[in-house]
Amino acid sequence: MSLYVALCPILSLSPAHSSEIVVATYEGVINPVAAEYLHDALTFAQTSGAHALILKLDTPGGLDTSMRLMIKDMTASTTPVIVYVAPSGGRAASAGVFLTMAAHVAAMAPGTNIGAAHPVAMGGGEMDSTMKEKVENDAVAYIKSIADQHGRNVSWAEEAVRKSVSVTEQEAIKLKIIDIVAENIPALLKQLNGRKVSLLNSSITLATEAATLHEFPMGTRLELLKILSDPNIAYLLMSIGTIGIMAELYSPGAILPGIIGAISLILAFYSLQSLPVNYAGALLVILGAVFLLLEISVTSYGLLALGGVAAMTLGGLLLIKSDAPYLQVSLSFLLPTVLAAGGLVGVVAWMAVKSGRGKPVTGAEGMIGLLGVAKTDLNPRGQITIHGEIWDAISQRPIRQGETAEVVSVEGLTVTVTPPHQ
Repeated sequence: MSLYVALCPILSLSPAHSSEIVVATYEGVINPVAAEYLHDALTFAQTSGAHALILKLDTPGGLDTSMRLMIKDMTASTTPVIVYVAPSGGRAASAGVFLTMAAHVAAMAPGTNIGAAHPVAMGGGEMDSTMKEKVENDAVAYIKSIADQHGRNVSWAEEAVRKSVSVTEQEAIKLKIIDIVAENIPALLKQLNGRKVSLLNSSITLATEAATLHEFPMGTRLELLKILSDPNIAYLLMSIGTIGIMAELYSPGAILPGIIGAISLILAFYSLQSLPVNYAGALLVILGAVFLLLEISVTSYGLLALGGVAAMTLGGLLLIKSDAPYLQVSLSFLLPTVLAAGGLVGVVAWMAVKSGRGKPVTGAEGMIGLLGVAKTDLNPRGQITIHGEIWDAISQRPIRQGETAEVVSVEGLTVTVTPPHQ
């Protein structure tokens, strides 16, 4: 018992964290998926007692709301967060600058760059001068606060927002924007070893030389959501969904177009939830798809098809309310998609005309030429079954029950028939 009591103070001074370091890798636009991924990684690191978390980052920027959620999680974390801009050729631009400067330790790989954090317009056009000044000042105050909290270069942080300055990793280390330049994670761990890190209510000395790495995967669900958060995918799903639903409405019973359309639209709505959507653009995409389908059944001499292509193109350009290129529908994706949809509709319309399906298929005129089976003897009156429906019928020539008859005219609910080829 006395030995246990004597050892208690020694045991209480032992490190609270294990030698395991969690590594989370994120490449792409900062969006709700990125925020959820970092939150999950931090939760895992804290619950497993990991010594630290390394966020390997390569991003062109992203949504302000998602970025702020990530920084809040990093600031409140009881596990040190090291942001490592990598691999070579990667960058931490726009929102990535804020995330890097908010890390407990900021590191970059050779051949990377950081900067260009000026806010972009999120309204589909240029902000007026007053709003631009408000947004810019808010971003400046935020990044200066972050830089000051972590002892980084406050004046450069302000310039990154106001003037969109960008620097290499070597310039960043000289300007005290980051703490470490490391070729890879093993080299990073060597430089982290023995570094003192201040957390929210405590401090910790990193012991990383003999640390074991635990890769934290994004997981299938988040990988899928990341794909769906791409503006190009959102546009494609909306186009396919609208065309599928309209095709089902024009050809009831086809089923497959309706299933594909419904699933695509639901996925499109999810995708658009994570993006700054311009609803005028979304309506133009839907209207364009409707115009293209109408071209199949309405004789417009190509006007509906041209209108559909124009509406879908304009809709794609206006779909996202942001000037940031990485949040826009790419022209290299948009134009082939629209042209492919227009070409497909054109081929279907041509085939319909060629096969005679361009004539009316509903109403009295559409009944003429249809074949039915006599339900009773027709001499001259009786009943006939056409496409599962029972009609009163008149025949100028006797037709026996079970024989085939062809409709030659319709008057009300009575059809006039004749034996085929008569």
